[in-house]
Amino acid sequence: MAEKIGVYFDESSVGPYFNVEELVEFVQTRWSSDCPVVKAHPVLPGEDGMNMIKSDLDAGTIDSVLICGSSPRIDWEIYDFGKSILVERVNLREQCGMCCPDDASDDKVLMAKDYINMGVIKLQKSALPEPELIDTVKTVLVVGGGWTGLNAALHAARSGYDTVLLEKDSDLGGHAAKLYKTVPLVHPFTEAHSTGIEKLIADVRTEPRIKIITGATLSALEGAPGSYTAKYTNGQEDKIGAVVMATGWVEQDPEVLAPMGYGKFKNVVTTWQIEEMAKKGQILRPSDGKPAKRVAFLLNTEQLEPKDLYKKEEVSEEPTEEAKTEDGETPHVDEYKDLESLRHLPYSSGINSVVALKEANYITEMYNDGQAYIIYQDMIVQGIHEKYYKAAQDNPGVMMSKGTIGSIREDRDGGLLITITNNLLGEDIELKADMVVLPTGIVPTTAKDPVMNFVYRQGPAFPDLDLFDGFCDSNYICFPYETRRTGVYAAGCVRQPMFMDNAEDDAAGAALKAIQCIESANHGVSVHPRSGDLTFPVFNFVRCTQCKRCTEECPFGALDDDETGTPKPNPTRCRRCGTCMGACPERVISFDNYSVDQVGSMIKAIQVPDDMEKDGPRIVVLACENDAYPALDMAAMRGKKWSQYVRIIPVRCLGSVNAIWIADAMSKGVDGVMMLGCKYGDDYQCHFVKGSEICNRRKENIAETLDRLGVEPERVEQYQVAIDEYDKLPGMIEEFQNMILEMGPNPFKGF
Repeated sequence: MAEKIGVYFDESSVGPYFNVEELVEFVQTRWSSDCPVVKAHPVLPGEDGMNMIKSDLDAGTIDSVLICGSSPRIDWEIYDFGKSILVERVNLREQCGMCCPDDASDDKVLMAKDYINMGVIKLQKSALPEPELIDTVKTVLVVGGGWTGLNAALHAARSGYDTVLLEKDSDLGGHAAKLYKTVPLVHPFTEAHSTGIEKLIADVRTEPRIKIITGATLSALEGAPGSYTAKYTNGQEDKIGAVVMATGWVEQDPEVLAPMGYGKFKNVVTTWQIEEMAKKGQILRPSDGKPAKRVAFLLNTEQLEPKDLYKKEEVSEEPTEEAKTEDGETPHVDEYKDLESLRHLPYSSGINSVVALKEANYITEMYNDGQAYIIYQDMIVQGIHEKYYKAAQDNPGVMMSKGTIGSIREDRDGGLLITITNNLLGEDIELKADMVVLPTGIVPTTAKDPVMNFVYRQGPAFPDLDLFDGFCDSNYICFPYETRRTGVYAAGCVRQPMFMDNAEDDAAGAALKAIQCIESANHGVSVHPRSGDLTFPVFNFVRCTQCKRCTEECPFGALDDDETGTPKPNPTRCRRCGTCMGACPERVISFDNYSVDQVGSMIKAIQVPDDMEKDGPRIVVLACENDAYPALDMAAMRGKKWSQYVRIIPVRCLGSVNAIWIADAMSKGVDGVMMLGCKYGDDYQCHFVKGSEICNRRKENIAETLDRLGVEPERVEQYQVAIDEYDKLPGMIEEFQNMILEMGPNPFKGF
């Protein structure tokens, strides 16, 4: 706990907006016994300013430092005086001086004094964290021996870490070993070429740090990052520090392609079947084994309803009377269950396009008189693959056209007749082909099975995979290899559809993340997004009622139950978001430098005038430190202004907001509380995945409580904001304040 606080003002940041001497005098008067040193310096982050602070620390005059100047997001590495010194920042520049309207000078000073008071109290309510140190196992487990897994294992091993490579099949290589060729990955990027998988396998087999296990899967993953125990279906087990999950993909259920004739017509196949044929040396029609020289590749299979594509009247067997509808027509859709279940995966269209180009070239390569047709609604070729697309355009054996598939029928000789409308030629055309090729849907292995088989209270699988069609990731925007389980990092097609070059990059990234996780656990610090945080949840189990809210709401499964049903912390699983703290109704969970009491005391330190009409309202903004707080900084730096009646308090995540903070604000007489957090739902951007969504659910309970107390629930509102939506924030604040002014003062004001 900070007892002797040194308060330092950076005149270069604060001077343009405030009388620094006035603020120094305020601190000396208000906090004379708590802050023995109060100084200002022309350029505090400079060498002279830093030496001034260090000399006060060395003399023992102070034991903690409060910096009043720019945003804590700026010069954060400069104000580091070692792990034994608590440091807090008061943002008097961006979120006070810059943002305050020019005609509100007196209110701006009141705002600054409130922020300084909150900064002092925050330090007083903070303690030096004592990290949880464990005996770390410096071994990386790579699950999956395909292209991605092999690369990940090599990266981990060559970085100096023992590595276990686990592959379910008897041979290494995965899908890559079954490819005839890969799309161009090297200059000049115009021709498909061999994958190089054989050399990669040989490199892995000769790497001394890699232990290879084949013919087995993971039956259980127990423990926590740095000290996992991995158990395999062959009865073996290993101590593991972190995991790279490179389990890849499986083919989508071909039932989704039934409306396009797959399963009905023998010569309708998938791109993966073509790949298998090419690997064997010939592309033949399944119906009679004859060479398939005229092949149509159809993209965008989800564009029309099944009844428009699949012509039942061409089937030789007549439907029964029971199978007909009331108007005598044959039902084309019902037999395929519901249409939604037949929707092709929308995330693989870029893959489908380039794969179609590659396999169209197979036809002309294997048959001198071969002809390939690619019919598309959207031809998506990204980046360097544009060169491959242009090379295919120059191939006389490949024809590409935009068009809509009207119908697919079987001809008498087993060939297929495809009606194409809305094409580049203008008129509807009928194309005859020996074979029709449909895209292979890429389904991540995590959509089918638990894969990791976690021994966690929240279950063996990753949660909420349905949100991403089974692909495993917790934040695509900021942390591409992350999963909802700390210490397990996804790479390759289990994360998203990709080609082998991207998968190789993924392998390197995930392997480095696994190593970072092991080293973080070894030093008792958290991984991203609060990298380096030494704190972890502290529980007062004496008051715990075993309500299970913390264990259920933790986004990362950091809490298990012990034998008595009491929460069992796993510090290295924890990412320090504070969601458990916000969930606890008894307020028995806290962090050394972030607690319910700390933020509640900061709210109580705000000076709330009794007369709202004369002195204006008071609005507390609880701003997520990941998106909302930086967005507020950016808005101010770009000249945006907002109300001088707002007081902003950064929180780790809206998931950490405890209902008692709202009660503290209302009982203090605060007129409104805004909660600014990341977006949630389908377009979620929450760095802690579920925090904003959980806060929104809790807000409903808060609204009911406020209503019973005679306080308008609208006084507490949650807003979603992305980090690049800084320009919208002043409008949000103004809209909320206007609503508060219409409602009038908080009924508890003055009590």
